[in-house]
Amino acid sequence: MGADKGQRPLKILIAADTYLPDVNGAAVFGLRLAQAMTRRGHDVHVIAARPGKGSTYLEERPEASVHRLRSHSVPTHDTWRICFPWEIKSDIRRIFDEVQPDVVHIQCHYMIGQATIGEAVRRGIRTIATNHFMPENLEPFLPFPQWFLDIVARNSWRDMGKIMGKAAVVTTPTPLAAKAMKDHARLDRVLPLSNGIDSAHYELAPDEAIDKPEHPTVLFVGRLAQEKHVDVLIEALALADPELDVHAEIVGDGEVRAQLEAKVAELGLGSRVRFLGYVDDDELRRAYLRATVFCQPGTAELQSLVSLEAMSASRPVLLANAMALPHLVDDGVNGYLFAPRDAADLAAKLELVLKQPEQELLAMGEASHAKAARHAIDKTMDTFERLYRGASADEFRA
Repeated sequence: MGADKGQRPLKILIAADTYLPDVNGAAVFGLRLAQAMTRRGHDVHVIAARPGKGSTYLEERPEASVHRLRSHSVPTHDTWRICFPWEIKSDIRRIFDEVQPDVVHIQCHYMIGQATIGEAVRRGIRTIATNHFMPENLEPFLPFPQWFLDIVARNSWRDMGKIMGKAAVVTTPTPLAAKAMKDHARLDRVLPLSNGIDSAHYELAPDEAIDKPEHPTVLFVGRLAQEKHVDVLIEALALADPELDVHAEIVGDGEVRAQLEAKVAELGLGSRVRFLGYVDDDELRRAYLRATVFCQPGTAELQSLVSLEAMSASRPVLLANAMALPHLVDDGVNGYLFAPRDAADLAAKLELVLKQPEQELLAMGEASHAKAARHAIDKTMDTFERLYRGASADEFRA
């Protein structure tokens, strides 16, 4: 399926500062973008960091030819890799020479994105820039006092404006994210464009049965990172009405897992909280379908693909009233917003959901699914395809 059927295929070069095997929203979007464009008949190449030591090499994957750049580990993170600009510039020039891309799509303004857009502009190649990051996402990995982190954030916003401002079109997943980029990066023509979701993938098939847990279960999916505030969910579990006997499943891994496991033990919740770690797509889908309610306590979400996935599986949602999450909730209809970092408020909202009759829960889930369906991934990919071919952002503004 393609929006530009009959036109010649494009050579598309995607620059991703985070990509598989990384597990985060930006990496997942980059993968889905490459998959979609390859299915539509385009020749897709990805520039990404090498996941371990060694020189730059080419990895042929089903979704794209992935050019893995020489990278280095970061002392404050187990898996994050960074590329030094002076080491990758010649490789990026060589990749441009070999690929001869028609269009470049950067996913970030940091090392790989910055070097790639610089080379694209130098060669006069059309470039699209998509922002998935908040500077706050980096704070847990920078061992500095808050006053210094505030300076880093301001500089990062400024750099985002200078670098992404070179692109023909700049996008970000939500209107709230676009507003943040206007306010802080002085980018005033950002096109809000959902990352998109394949809602049908998360629906229960007509002949499919999912074993439900014996207890009401709240699900979290994502990196176990400081800005996700999973500790707030754990504390809320301890504060909720004991008669509900709420359990939790936590899917994902990350740098604060040990701290979260310690908090579970401290609060005596060992029998009620399961850490599942990383799971494959099939098991993740089953986790959504067996959960009673989904919770995202994060405060730096530019869209939250996992929330859209849970909504596609017809789950009510409890989301922090922060950044872009409020646009996914109609309070009392498909779930509730709760005050960020407020375990007592989350516990109260959890009780509101779980004390409802079964039919009300089902209705909330159906409302979630209907809301997620508005973010159809085919519509998103149609838009990017048209942008690649020269459409202006103004053609898609409401």
